[in-house]
Amino acid sequence: MKGYLLGIDNGGTVTKAAVFDTEGNEVAVATRKVEILQLFHGWNERDAEKMWKDTCEVIREVLSLSAIKSEQVLGVACTGHGNGLYLVDGNGMPVRNAINSTDTRAQKYVESWKKSGIDKLVLPYTTQSLWPGQPNAILAWLKEHEPESLNKAKFVLMAKDFIRMKLTGEFFAEITDMSGTSLMSVTKRSYDNHILRLFGLEEMEDVLPPLIDSSEPAGNVTQKAAVQTGLKAGTPVAGGMFDIDACALASGIADENQMSLVAGTWGNNQYIAKNPLIDKDLFMSSIYAIPGWYLMLEGSPTSAGNLDWFIDTFLQDEKKRHGSRFFEWLNKQVCSVSPESSGVIFLPFLYGNNTGKNIPATFYGLEGRHKRAHLIRAVYEGIVFSHRTHIERLLNFRNPPDVIRCTGGATQSEVWMQMFADAIGIPVEIPAGIQLGALGAAIAAAVCTGVYRDFNEGIQSMVRIEHIYEPNMIIHEIYQEKFYVYQNIIRSFPLKNNDLPT
Repeated sequence: MKGYLLGIDNGGTVTKAAVFDTEGNEVAVATRKVEILQLFHGWNERDAEKMWKDTCEVIREVLSLSAIKSEQVLGVACTGHGNGLYLVDGNGMPVRNAINSTDTRAQKYVESWKKSGIDKLVLPYTTQSLWPGQPNAILAWLKEHEPESLNKAKFVLMAKDFIRMKLTGEFFAEITDMSGTSLMSVTKRSYDNHILRLFGLEEMEDVLPPLIDSSEPAGNVTQKAAVQTGLKAGTPVAGGMFDIDACALASGIADENQMSLVAGTWGNNQYIAKNPLIDKDLFMSSIYAIPGWYLMLEGSPTSAGNLDWFIDTFLQDEKKRHGSRFFEWLNKQVCSVSPESSGVIFLPFLYGNNTGKNIPATFYGLEGRHKRAHLIRAVYEGIVFSHRTHIERLLNFRNPPDVIRCTGGATQSEVWMQMFADAIGIPVEIPAGIQLGALGAAIAAAVCTGVYRDFNEGIQSMVRIEHIYEPNMIIHEIYQEKFYVYQNIIRSFPLKNNDLPT
């Protein structure tokens, strides 16, 4: 009987489940859109139990769509958005709404830690910048404003750890995810109470679950979860991983010759190396899923989520009119405007930015001659320019890669992917498949269950490159000029008292 692997991906905006065969072919996919709760300015939450319910639904749906029997599922693994916070009691029930990584209520704690120099003290251990969507800052906010929530909490979990716990009844924190939270020492690969004391969170040590690796067995599907999901009770569940690792694995990132780019809710740009890079000008170093490697990342919530907002706000009628061909229509709008003929520049900062300044999202250079298509093209280009900003920061620490492997929703647009290649000036390769985060999780399940010996063998067997976009260097020169304008607009915003230091 042929076996299959199930990858579950709880992202920032969509919950997904995908079935793969052991060669990495995508058999079926099911999705649900996540409802974001924004009760107050800067708050960004979700109902964790609703997320579990949606996950159960997509698992049942994908098993039905794939027409496979539950006993054919060899193993399961989860991935999901990093950071934010999922607090649960001893029974695994949420003690409050989950808080997303795009939440900014804890900004003042980050500013205080930077002002007092704590950011410099923790950097050699945490190897990453401090920002308000991380659980250390959120825990500091809860300690002051919601101590009752902390009193009820048994464990601090990340998104995919919460879903895995619901599947297995076991409480673990997987190491790639936890290594991006500023709650542990990345260099020691363990928790460190010294870090917690510096943040004033020493009492939080008791709510940090045991650490496990990505392909390590993390339990089995319980009878209760089997009834809820349609999976077979006893099905092995792997540790899983941070979604940035999952996308990198599904892109075939196993050495230093490539760079990985994820264009989704967050714009993540990353590479791996044998040693972590520790630098105040780098956004994050974390532990990679492949043992012995570290993941260096530059990222911010300045990517395709900005296009989703534009569509939801201004193009709902067109979306209804064109139905399944809507994105084809959208790409035609972009192509109707040449890169040199539009002077409109979009700053994709609706959910945060990567400038060190409090700069809002902005359309710059609008004139009476501009039409809707000019704005759409500007959104595409602005997101590309934000990714390029991060890539240039990474290239301060390494040589340009041979290629950039790209994943995320933006890869479905050939027009957009060519724009990435042209604007960055490096070939862009697209891995086969659509749900690459789920594929990365499935690779972990394959290694966990012995289908493959290790991640390298899993990548060789389950990852294929589907398309290559070579940069047009004539168009690249046009984008060089537009990127220069983009940067000058950002420079023109003055620093204010409450701005973050660059």
